[in-house]
Amino acid sequence: MPRPAGEPLHYEWRGTFTNEEVNALHAEAFDHRLVDDDWNGQLDRLSLGWVIACDDQGLVGFVNIIWDGGVHAFVEDTSVALRSRRQGIGERLIAVAREHSAAAGCEWLHVDFDDDLRNFYFDACGFVPTNAGLIKLR
Repeated sequence: MPRPAGEPLHYEWRGTFTNEEVNALHAEAFDHRLVDDDWNGQLDRLSLGWVIACDDQGLVGFVNIIWDGGVHAFVEDTSVALRSRRQGIGERLIAVAREHSAAAGCEWLHVDFDDDLRNFYFDACGFVPTNAGLIKLR
């Protein structure tokens, strides 16, 4: 979904995208092989919403917000294109997601992440540390 040259970055809650765009961005952001996942189908079934960020070259950012149908929302798959990092895109994706999650009646926004992202989520995005548990299933 390229934007006209010179148009500023655009953020959109529940914005449209192709599966190919998100698959490519996710593979780049998480350093894995390119897959053929059906993001549109998954998000329609499981998500409260998502935020996309696009520039004049296409999709540069994405975050998925899943929920329990009540007061808890969860951040998943925060992705920013390598060419667009360190420009505040991830922080803005989370801010838009936070705003829309609250508007949907959610009271809590949860996230879990690798240690190297502590500064991003705690300092830039305003999350606070909490106790949590994890069981590896495979």
